Parts: sequence; structure tokens; C-alpha cells
Amino acid sequence: MQRIFYQQDCNLDKLKDKTVAIIGYGSQGHAHALNLMESGIKVIVGLYEGSKSWEKAEQQGCTVMTAADAAKNADLIMILINDEKQAKLYKESIEPYLTEGKTLAFAHGFNIHFGCIRPPKNVNVIMIAPKGPGHTVRSEYLAGKGVPVLVAVEQDATGDALDIALAYALGIGGARAGALETTFRTETETDLFGEQAVLCGGVCALMQAGFETLTEAGYDARNAYFECIHEMKLIVDLIYQSGFEGMRYSVSNTAEYGDYTRGPVIIGPEVKQNMKKILKDIQDGSFAKEFLLEMGAGDQVHFNALRKLASEHPCEVVGKEVRAMYSWSDEDKLVNN
Repeated sequence: MQRIFYQQDCNLDKLKDKTVAIIGYGSQGHAHALNLMESGIKVIVGLYEGSKSWEKAEQQGCTVMTAADAAKNADLIMILINDEKQAKLYKESIEPYLTEGKTLAFAHGFNIHFGCIRPPKNVNVIMIAPKGPGHTVRSEYLAGKGVPVLVAVEQDATGDALDIALAYALGIGGARAGALETTFRTETETDLFGEQAVLCGGVCALMQAGFETLTEAGYDARNAYFECIHEMKLIVDLIYQSGFEGMRYSVSNTAEYGDYTRGPVIIGPEVKQNMKKILKDIQDGSFAKEFLLEMGAGDQVHFNALRKLASEHPCEVVGKEVRAMYSWSDEDKLVNN
């Protein structure tokens, strides 16, 4: 069994006399930087010249400099930019300043596990991966709570890399909820699989197929949207709160019976076989190669075509109409900022 650490197992003093560079100031970057600062850690934010986040970070009290200068002046460097951009940034702005005894940190193991970034042997390589979006990492910290995190050590050059990772986990609030020890390989492969087979790919395809089945049978698209897409949040919230059992307790007997008897018809053995194929492509690096080749192409024609096609699906069109009915909607904040 993998160990779980809590705040009493962590010593923030491991970061007391160190400078932490947060590379990137997006969803995770801003949360890590602000939480660490408010935990008493010296933080600098590394961005590229002209970044639209530069002024925002300064306004929020951060010391901001280029990624190269941040790496040069830091003891611990946390990379929090998109996976496909990390290797280039590392080569140009971090590697020249990655001197012996420093710590290189990640919130996702992709670039280390697939060999896109190969740090020298005389530095620590660790991961602290919050299991929640950055705004939740921030809001839970401010509420005196925390988002659970995964921690891993790939290289322990100084002999205390795990202690440093746990101190960081405490600094961002994650150790308040729990820090699960894992490996870069396990985090990377399970994270990619979850996204592709269940959380994003699987769930979106399932909801879209349900929407199409109802509309093709002649039902109003708005009814189809309510039943197959809108109500997904209600069910997921119940599962999030108290598991499948709690959800089944909260829904009607009709829904619960349909769950037991019809769910396996939809998600049968053939779906699991497809999931195994997806997992194999992740494990052998096929997906990583495909993704990096696509992202490396300047025009990203295939990726942009997929994005455009998805945005034009009828469930997205009718969805905008339905979501306009929500008095609580804050869609513009999510999509446009």
C-alpha cells in the first residue's frame, strides 16, 4: 500500500531558507505561488517577456522575472506550464541554471516519464500534483482546508527529496487533506488514462451519444440536453460527496434499478477492451508521441479541426440556449478568461 502523509508528517522548515520559482502563472501557478507565499516561503514567478500574467502576478504581490532569471535565483523550480511547452522551456531557460543540489519539481509526470526532459543526476526531481484545479487549490487553502495531492520522487540527489516534496505539499495546503505517495510512471499513466477513457473522452462521448439517441428518436433537443448532459453534474456531485452508494440512495428506485440492469448493457466487455487498448497506447508511449507530434506542428491542423468540429455539435448549440436559463451560470468567466 502506498503511504499517505498528513501535515503532522511534513516539515515546512525544509523550504524555510530556500527560494521557490513558480514557472507559469495560470490556474495552478497562481495558486501554488500565493499559497506558498502565505505559508511564509520565498517565491519568485518566472514568465516570458510580454506575458499577460506578468502584471497580474505583480499586482497580487509576487516578484516576477523571466523564467531563466527565476531558475538562476531559485533552489526549487516548479514547472507549471503546458506539457507540450515544457521541454523547450527547460532546455532554454532552466537547464543552464540547474546546478548541483537544486530541486526540479512538476505537477504532472509526463515530460519526465516519457523522457522529454532529462535532468542531470545531481539534482532532485520531485512531483507534487494537486488532485483539483488551481482555483480550488487556492480557495480551499484560504478556507483553512486543502486539496489532496500526489507526491513522488524520481531522483533523490540530496537525500531529503521526499521531505522537500512534503514541505511543498504542506505549503500549498495539500497535506492538510493528505499527500499520497506515488511514482512519476503511475501518476502519468493513470492520469492520462482517466482523462481519455473516463473523465473527458469517455464522459463527453457518452453524454453526446445519449443526446444524439434521443434527438434522432424525435425528442426535443432541450429535453435531451437536460436528461443526458445537464443532470450529469447532479449525479457526479452525489458520487463526489458519498460514492456510488450515496448517489443510489439519493435517486429514485426507478433510477437505481435502471443503473444496475442497464448500465452493464451500455458499458459492456467491449468497452473495457477498448479501455485496455487506450491504456496500452499510453504505457508504450504511442499517445505521447502522437500528441507531441501534433503539438509540434506549427499549425496544429488536426487538433484545431477536432476542436472546431466538437464546438459545432448540436448539443453545444442547444447547450448555450439551455445554460442561459441558469441564474447561477458563470460560463463567460470560465470560457473567456
